[in-house]
Amino acid sequence: MPMRNIIKRLRKDAGLRQEDMAKELGVSRQTIIAIENDKYNPSLELAMKIAKLLNLHVDEIFFLDE
Repeated sequence: MPMRNIIKRLRKDAGLRQEDMAKELGVSRQTIIAIENDKYNPSLELAMKIAKLLNLHVDEIFFLDE
């Protein structure tokens, strides 16, 4: 089952640019782009950092596409 996410919408709602989010998370902008486009599934650690940055739970951001 592919994993999906709503990071792009959440990032925009938070007023963050991809560059800003990448810097806060300690990753490259390309990593954020790949995650947003469902081309890369982040590690558990990175997923938890994303959730903390967005003030959400991991399962509110990432979900399995059934």
